[in-house]
Amino acid sequence: MDLYENQASSLESPALFASEITPDDSSDLAYVTRAIWVGGKGDLAVIMQSGASATFKNVQGWMPLRAKRIKAASTSATDIVGVW
Repeated sequence: MDLYENQASSLESPALFASEITPDDSSDLAYVTRAIWVGGKGDLAVIMQSGASATFKNVQGWMPLRAKRIKAASTSATDIVGVW
């Protein structure tokens, strides 16, 4: 039973979907994320939903990012999972 199935989802709600992410310099993710889990500490190079690029240095754990691509060239973080 899902007591919340009739509730509207927002960015503050728990994610409904998740997928492992393989960084790629030329392909966008299938879905823009609402957050990213980084299991293995390292740098995370992203292209945000807006098109802006950024590299987050030495990160691990939850990153509340609306990212459309994780770039391979500058990403050393591992065990990356996107949720939406």
